[in-house]
Parts: sequence; C-alpha cells; structure tokens
Amino acid sequence: MNVVVTDAVDDAGLARLRQAGHDVELATDADREELLEAVADAHALIVRSGTTVDEELLDAAPELVIVGRAGIGIDNIDVEAATDRGVVVANAPDSNVRATAEHAVALSFAAARKIPQGHMQLKDGYWAKGDILGSEFNGKTLGVVGLGRIGQEVAKRLGNLEMDLVAYDPYLSEERARQLGVELVEDIETCFQKADFVTLHTPKTAETDNFVDEELLAELEDGYLINCARGGLVDEQALAEAVEDEILYGAAVDVFDEEPVDPDNPLLAAENVIVTPHIAANTESAKQNVSISIADQIIAAFDDEIVTNAVNAPSSGEDIYPTIRPYVRIAETAGKIAMQLLGGHIESVEITYAGEIAEETVDVVTASALQGVFAPLEWQANAINAERIAEERGVEVTESKTRQIEDFNNLVTVEVSDGDHTVTVEGTQFAGDDPRIVRIQGYRVEAIPHGHMLVVRNRDEPGVIGYIGSIMGEYDVNIAGMFNNRESRGGEALTVYNLDSAPSEELLAELRGDDRIVETTHISLDNGE
Repeated sequence: MNVVVTDAVDDAGLARLRQAGHDVELATDADREELLEAVADAHALIVRSGTTVDEELLDAAPELVIVGRAGIGIDNIDVEAATDRGVVVANAPDSNVRATAEHAVALSFAAARKIPQGHMQLKDGYWAKGDILGSEFNGKTLGVVGLGRIGQEVAKRLGNLEMDLVAYDPYLSEERARQLGVELVEDIETCFQKADFVTLHTPKTAETDNFVDEELLAELEDGYLINCARGGLVDEQALAEAVEDEILYGAAVDVFDEEPVDPDNPLLAAENVIVTPHIAANTESAKQNVSISIADQIIAAFDDEIVTNAVNAPSSGEDIYPTIRPYVRIAETAGKIAMQLLGGHIESVEITYAGEIAEETVDVVTASALQGVFAPLEWQANAINAERIAEERGVEVTESKTRQIEDFNNLVTVEVSDGDHTVTVEGTQFAGDDPRIVRIQGYRVEAIPHGHMLVVRNRDEPGVIGYIGSIMGEYDVNIAGMFNNRESRGGEALTVYNLDSAPSEELLAELRGDDRIVETTHISLDNGE
C-alpha cells in the first residue's frame, strides 16, 4: 500500500509502516497542485493541521482507505465527505495525555514557587532570595475541572503530594470519583471555593466559552489557576486583573484564545502569570507516540482490523450492516436527545432492541448509542471508543433484546439515568428511509430527528400550544413541525417542536415563566443552524 505523508511527523511511525511492507512517500513540501497529484494512488494519508482534507483532495485520491491525523483535532478534515467515500478518519487522542498532564504539573510548580521570576531576576543580576515567597502543595486542595484522561493523570500526580482532591465534572459518576479518591462537587463555584489550585481539563464548547470569568476567579481567592486545556476557556483580561490585583497569587497558561498570541494580550504583561506557547504536548515521547499510533491504525485499516481511534462511521460485516444501518443513526440520535433531556452527570445507559433487529449483531448500534449519549459531554467520543469512555467514567452500560414488540417492526430504546432520574427515548425507521423518534418518556410522538428540537412538557389546558406558537413568532423562530401527546385529559402533555433555528435563552426563559409549562428543553442535533 502507498502512504503519503503531507505534514512532518516523527520517523518512528514511518519506520513501522515500512517494516510492515508499505511504501511511504513524503510530500511535506508540496503545494496544493502537487499534493493533488501526489495522492492520486495513495491508500493512506498522514496529516497534521497543515493539510486541509476536503472533498477536492478526497476526490483526487480514489484509492484512499484511511486518513490518519497525527494529533487530536480534526477540524481540517471533512469527516462527512470521507465517510461518504468510505474513507476511515482516525486520530491519536491518547498519545499526548501524559505529556499534557506533566506540563500542567510543571506549570503548577512553576507558578507556586515563582520559578521563572527567580530565574529571570537572577539572570538580570539581582539576588531575589528575600523577595520570592512560594507556596507548598502539602495539605492544600487541588480542584480539577474536567476529570477525563488528562485530568485524572494530573490528579494522581499532585494527589501523591498529599493534596486533597476535589473535582467538578457533571458527567462523571460518584462511583468513579470514589475510585479516584476525588470529592465530586455539584457546581464549579464550589470547586473554586474549596481549591487552592485549580487546573482546567475540559473541551471548549458553547457552554465553556470564557466560563472562567471575573466572578468565578473571585471564588479562588489567594489561589492559582492552571490552564493547559483549551484557549478561550478563561476570560484573559479578567485573569490578568485578578492576578495583578492580588486576588489570585498567580496563574499559568499554555493555551490562548487567539494563537499565535497577540503581543498585547494582557496575560503577557502580568508579572505573576506564567505563559508558555501551547507546548504541553510537545515532547519527544509524545511525538513518537502520535506517529506510532497513527501508523498502527493505518496498518489495521489495511488489514481489515478494528481502527481503534476511528472518528467516523462504525464498520460491520457486509451481510449484517444493510439491516442495522438505519438504526446506527437512530440510536445515536436517541442517545443525544436522552442525554440533553437528562442533563448533569450520568450513572447508567441501557439500550434495548425490540423486534426483528433483536436477532442481529448490534454491537455497532450500541456503540453509536453511547456515542450519542457522550456527544454533548466529550467531543472525542465516537463509535469505536465510546465503550472505553463509559468504563473510564464509571458508567454502567446494559444491552438487552426482545422479540416482543407492538406497533413497530423494530424499536431501539435508549435509557439514561443519573441514579435519581431516568430519561427514555425510543426510535424506529419508517418506510422510505424515514427515521423517527416515536416515544419520549413514554409519550407517543413521531418527531423528525433533525436540527433544532424543542421538547416541552406542560399542563394539558386549552391555549398552551397557541401561546407557545405566539412566543415563537415574537422571537422570529419558525416551527417546521409539531408532535404532541398527553398522558390523560387535563393531565400533562408533551410536545416536540422542530425549529428552523435555535431558540434564544430569552425565549426559553419567557416560556418557562408561564405556570402552565412544566419543563422546556432545547435539543440540538446535527449542528443544525
């Protein structure tokens, strides 16, 4: 097989590919036209962030089997276009976990002991021994925001220094937190209040954009903030001011809202803010691990084996996949809806198959259901790694089957629970490639799972639906479809609205202010605009 490498990667993985008998062609200096020619007979591409893998490039590579991203981010790869062409897209999300965790620990020490400040003053000829007063870790409290793989590694390392550990992660189970020796708190404010050091390890989403603001930083009084996660999580001006005003003792930042960082960024001028240029993952071992990980996945794809970090469509036997294929998407969508309705952390997931599909091998459907459940929680979740993420997070996963069914030929049910509350969403496939969500919390609906949905539970009284429609009109939100059912006359009803655009927080607040409306949840699917 022919492997084309378009961006610089470590030689360790390339050597492994050659040892496996594959040809490796370097095209790291090629311009766009040269690259399109170079991939004409490529069976695999290895790229980093410098190469845009779009439809044009994919069409120029008709023999392509897999695109390997030597790193985590896949923003430069058109995954949908690759999937349409049967091309696997794989990344290396685990290869830099240890490197990033160690950098976060290093920055914690540097901030607490003012190591860079002492270094610079001594270099300038000033003996600052009496001026620099550091902080010890022993007996202090570490707050971890986001207890995924990197957060857990940081907690283990600093926990060995006899620090108390608290964490805010709304998607981690209490059982998993106990296993890690971490106190799980219910809100991020409590995490900041309890901690002397806070380290961030959460992805950047609409909810986490600049979520560490002036008010939250004030809860970390006399503490330290460490960010090796994502730029844009922290209000940089607010952080600089908090350190300069001595609300915080210090901070250390490896990632920035804009990169390369603007010379006028306020963090650069703050004396007790340590900055590094997004180098947390830049170690020799991490580079080798990334290269080897991608090479191994390419070899697996060539050998028709499981690609462990594939980020697009799951695979299955040709004889089975046509039957279960519609339910891969339905299960994923049901999982997304269920998790967004549940909110908060998750303890368990149960996927139930009823009807003819119960006789099939449904591993990829179960994986897709978990992918849907975890999609709002961790962007790296996919049909390949979803079960591993469930295990890491302490989420109990149950799969059950039954031939007994009413009303439908097949039915997939996804049930999620936080231990106290349970949400159930059921989906099926109608004739003519028509997926539908047919029950939510036991209410019969026939909702089209696409774009933006608004799920409203309200008292069954005259005028409620008209009121909701009028509010939508006032905010210029068009209703594309509506599906309604009630538990009993005069009881509660549930309505699913398909919307052409996302409802604003002001619209939702107005709806929730009406006494007749019990619950309102905006569901976002397929990145609908």
